[in-house]
Amino acid sequence: MVNIFRVKGKSIPEKTANFAEYENCYQTSSTTCPMKENPNEQRLFNEFPPISTEEWESLIFSDLKGADYNKKLVWKTYEGIPVKPYYRKEDLESIEFLDTMPGKFPFIRGNKENDNNWEIRQDIFEKNLLRINEIARDISEKGVDGIGVDFSGVLDYEDLQLVLEGIDLENVAIHITHSVSYSALFHDLIRYADSKSFDITKIRGSLNFDPIGYLVTNGDFWMDFEDNLQEAATLIKHADLLPGFKVLTINGQNFHNAGSTITEELGYSLAMANEYLSGLTSLGFSIDDIAQKMQFSFAIGSNYFMEIARLRAARLLWSKVVEQYVPENVESMQMYINATSSKWNKTLYDPNVNMLRSTTEAMSAAIGGADSVQVDPYDVSFRIPDEFSMRIARNQQIILKEETWLNKVADISAGSYYIENLTNSIAEFSWKIFKEIEENEGFISCFKSGSIQDQIEDAAKQKDQDVSTRRTTILGTNQYPNLHEKMCDFVDSEFDEPENNTPFKALRLYRGSEKFEILRLNTEKFLLTTGHSPHVFLFTYGNLAMRKARAMFATNFFGCTGFVIDDHTGFQTVDEGISEINKVNPDIVVICSSDEEYSEIVPLICKSLKASSKPPKIVLAGFPKDQIEYYRSEGVDEFIHIRSNVLEMLTKFQNLLGI
Repeated sequence: MVNIFRVKGKSIPEKTANFAEYENCYQTSSTTCPMKENPNEQRLFNEFPPISTEEWESLIFSDLKGADYNKKLVWKTYEGIPVKPYYRKEDLESIEFLDTMPGKFPFIRGNKENDNNWEIRQDIFEKNLLRINEIARDISEKGVDGIGVDFSGVLDYEDLQLVLEGIDLENVAIHITHSVSYSALFHDLIRYADSKSFDITKIRGSLNFDPIGYLVTNGDFWMDFEDNLQEAATLIKHADLLPGFKVLTINGQNFHNAGSTITEELGYSLAMANEYLSGLTSLGFSIDDIAQKMQFSFAIGSNYFMEIARLRAARLLWSKVVEQYVPENVESMQMYINATSSKWNKTLYDPNVNMLRSTTEAMSAAIGGADSVQVDPYDVSFRIPDEFSMRIARNQQIILKEETWLNKVADISAGSYYIENLTNSIAEFSWKIFKEIEENEGFISCFKSGSIQDQIEDAAKQKDQDVSTRRTTILGTNQYPNLHEKMCDFVDSEFDEPENNTPFKALRLYRGSEKFEILRLNTEKFLLTTGHSPHVFLFTYGNLAMRKARAMFATNFFGCTGFVIDDHTGFQTVDEGISEINKVNPDIVVICSSDEEYSEIVPLICKSLKASSKPPKIVLAGFPKDQIEYYRSEGVDEFIHIRSNVLEMLTKFQNLLGI
């Protein structure tokens, strides 16, 4: 482990029992081992003698039969982190943070000592002020601890009163996501709290004030950074009037939703935050004034264990960054994390699956020790969420608290060989990114140069490629689509490429499923315009197992673009299939059989179909590489198989059909 994780000038807090204690207790003569109190349990565990790593490895190498261990069993994440097939006790030996306790520096195990409670936050997507107030009052009585509100329509004190009327600010946190002027709004909020005689020590919430985040997504500052820094200084100066409020937010989620890796999101977020620390301390504020008034907003994706480890690594690294400013209060080194469900992996089609995605994301956030968690409703990608989707979104978190009790135990994942190692690796990789930025004059300088955007675009291109080729599955979009679903009525121009006429290249926030969705929406629009939807006929013949497997593959393939799929149980003869094709006049015919039978039937099918007045496009399911050129010469137009770039192929077919 690199030296950044050594505590400078401090002694490590009192050590807890080694996490391997239980693993070792049956091999010792100790009479205090808690699990030896039950002799039945002792006899049970004695049935499993210890096995050394060397013995495991010997068996693995034998099973590999000469294949390369690293290529077969060690995989690399998008971040470049090598992940082994298994981890054991000895994999923890070089990790230095294992003996730290929850609630203690460097806070890898969370900010809380005795539990893992978090704030259930729900954002409101309405713009009408009366409607915002109505929804806020309703959800504040249904298990929500914090509410996110767009205050961009709040233009004066009377508007603020309208939005907050009837909301108990002592028991429900208010997170202001947008505002015309955060400093003016904060002043009015203090005035409102005083007018209602609220106990200001109990009022919690945050301002989404993030000028550098604005630069990232808009390509320029709202004013200039010096003016923005002065506004930040004003907020910090008055922050003690509402001590439970975070007045600066680091929107790391923007990097995630632009396609970055986990380590890029963390490394860049730390660099952004350090710009604020550097700028505000130069204006005379202490690190204790600033750090406790900041929150980090991270997006949580579907990589379950990586996301848990990332939040733990984030707290570790932030404590090391703040430590360099020599705070007087140890709490200044705590990172306050708002975790929000990813937007990048959410889909327009088969949107109910979004509920499953956001459930695992909420679990990662909770287990990782987030301070507040915000789950987007499953339908937010294509409409203003309704009452049902809002209810499901908050109940996902309520279940995690009330039925699975994830809020009861601090650092639930502590001692996991895998997660502890992932935490260590993510910390090292993210710290490297952070140091590179600091060595190149900081985040703002690097962003203006375009280097940060280039790195994120490289990561996004790799992710997009994996989605296009289905190495990454987005269920219901690029694999196993709902063939009967229509979504055209819900979408207008959300996929238009934004113009970038700003001084610096802004990050493009997008969803990984968008390009597939555009294809399918184009098919729907084609149907509305022409009254015709492209028709795919599956010519199933011969070997039962192969024809069924390839027919299913072809259905999933062409279903991703919304074409009508005409499947069959199997034709007894080629002539029978040709006769059926002549009745329906499909646009595409996919031949589904075994490689052995293709040599017999493909020439016959192609000859018959190419002779028609309007021949369909002929596609072969599979890739018999030694006969590709021969089949092309016979009339096969394309081949679809597991290594196909599905997006490119479907785009090509749409172009051929005039869509």
